[in-house]
Amino acid sequence: MSEPVAPAGGPVSASGPVGKPVRGAARRRGPHGLVRRLLAPFGTLAAVVAAFAFVGLVDPNEPGHYPACPLLALTGVFCPACGGLRSAHAVAHGDLVTAAGANALAVAGYAAFALFWAAWAVRAARGRPTAGPRPGAAHWWALGGLLLAFTAVRNLPFGEGLIP
Repeated sequence: MSEPVAPAGGPVSASGPVGKPVRGAARRRGPHGLVRRLLAPFGTLAAVVAAFAFVGLVDPNEPGHYPACPLLALTGVFCPACGGLRSAHAVAHGDLVTAAGANALAVAGYAAFALFWAAWAVRAARGRPTAGPRPGAAHWWALGGLLLAFTAVRNLPFGEGLIP
């Protein structure tokens, strides 16, 4: 581990400048700090890969493996998540066309996750703050509106191309 660098003209102890503990990125530098910073992003990636591997192995196109969508079963209306498991199964097998046909919004969500995860991992590796996006009320309303519009369009006759 490298020794702390003294500020101009000041003595340094193992904890930093005399009387001041080392905080933030200075404490996490080095190979152990890098591993520590990357634990959360790579732990998250491992969980997502495990979920996609499970869905890739257990085919949602075969009845009996997963529960039916309660909204579809009760009302006949396709919710925004209908086809999401079939979409994930197709992505796990590298078939993006079939995945988009099963649930285009889910594929967009997978892509958004990949971009946010990559930015998170790069920022963590560089020792930068990794708080991530902080959506405000307008963002949540826009997302809700998008989900509502997607649901409405996929359940109308002209949106049958969005039906899983």
